[in-house]
Amino acid sequence: MMALFEHKLADLQELLHKKEITVTDLVKESYARISEVDSKVQAFLALNEDRALAQAKELESKLGQTDNGLLFGMPIGVKDNIVTKDLRTTASSKILGNFDPIYDATVVNKLQAADAITIGKLNMDEFAMGSSTENSHFQKTKNPWNLETVPGGSSGGSAAAVAAGEVPFSLGSDTGGSIRQPASFCGVVGLKPTYGRVSRFGLIAFASSLDQIGPITRNVEDNAYMLQAIAGLDPNDSTSANVAVPDYRKALTGDIKGLRIAVPKEYLGEGVSEEVRQSILAALKVLEGLGATVDEVSLPHSKYGVATYYLLSSSEASANLARFDGIRYGYRAENAENLIDLYKKTRAEGFGDEVKRRIMLGTYALSSGYYDAYYKKAQQVRTLIKQDFDQIFEQYDVVVGPTTPTPAFKIGENIDDPLTMYANDILTIPVNLAGVPGISVPAGFSKGLPLGLQIIGKHFDESTVYRVAHAFEQATDHHKQRPGL
Repeated sequence: MMALFEHKLADLQELLHKKEITVTDLVKESYARISEVDSKVQAFLALNEDRALAQAKELESKLGQTDNGLLFGMPIGVKDNIVTKDLRTTASSKILGNFDPIYDATVVNKLQAADAITIGKLNMDEFAMGSSTENSHFQKTKNPWNLETVPGGSSGGSAAAVAAGEVPFSLGSDTGGSIRQPASFCGVVGLKPTYGRVSRFGLIAFASSLDQIGPITRNVEDNAYMLQAIAGLDPNDSTSANVAVPDYRKALTGDIKGLRIAVPKEYLGEGVSEEVRQSILAALKVLEGLGATVDEVSLPHSKYGVATYYLLSSSEASANLARFDGIRYGYRAENAENLIDLYKKTRAEGFGDEVKRRIMLGTYALSSGYYDAYYKKAQQVRTLIKQDFDQIFEQYDVVVGPTTPTPAFKIGENIDDPLTMYANDILTIPVNLAGVPGISVPAGFSKGLPLGLQIIGKHFDESTVYRVAHAFEQATDHHKQRPGL
């Protein structure tokens, strides 16, 4: 059944040009697979079927013209915090349960310019706050490798849909690991680009100095194609960077001879399970066998990452989520006595527990008398974490370690223990605080559940990250395994 999506993007496009398949075939394959497995996986919140099929027909008439886009005819799922014109976008929250945007996010425009087809919107943790997709107001997405385990979060729907073969590509967003952690749990490839590499215009904000949109795919080459299509300066986003976008596909040479790899001792220390440790040591052996040099280093301030991240991201969230007040759009509470009562009731009824928890933490950290002790201090530690990376990147090309400390955990196992849940992101968070790019690629299995290898690069050096990821992928076959759905 999943035969078509087993092909890489370049192979699919070749089949299209030879007229062995049509764009409609690809779109229908996606919806057929969704109807077959999504009742179990629960990755999709809204489907775009009529428009997708119409767009497929339109693209077929353009086939073979000189200006066919980079992602011509490819079906793509979009995380539900990225706005899509006239296609419901809820951020998996009750407060936006009836929100139909009137414009497209820049990344969605870029996907359309590349001739990709939006299949539907993917489930997530409410407002991207969570590591398991259990915080969605609408449904709990399951991990296709084991339906009793979580797919990770907050982009759990995006990773699960690709792993389950419902779409070959999806977009996620990553604030503290929300692309890489679910990619690791679901055995797919997920990249968080450098902060500013991809426009955030049209991304429903959680923490504006940390959020970044990125691609989730089944292999590294397809991931490079997707980043190529969505990267670049956007006049609508003042944080998007005016840095030239290289041809990422040229980096996929398979050659990493002489590359210098740093392995932080903190990333293989306390809290990292033995099976994860062993999979990373085996991966390092593969990279050494390909001609790279591997040294142990230290990122001494990474241990403060989780505390720093939750103070800063919650502070930014408390400011960003102030706009959801029941006045202009979204859910509005009934029977309010006055304006203040309307605000209180709407936000009390519209937001879930985790979102309220973070708004309260953030408002506290920003409040008079506590600002210097918490928010300002966290910003100073963030600078130290960034400087740790800067120093290592003076001598090394990439930093390598596990993506997550453990494989996917059971649904319900950590939901009542926020601190354990937060600690899940301990290996991914420093990357967001420093603003550097990071990718997770499949690196092994533990009791049938995937494990991920995280490769971290210098600012705007996604090319080297892809180069290492691709060389590792070519030398192993973890990425070829499929869940037995």
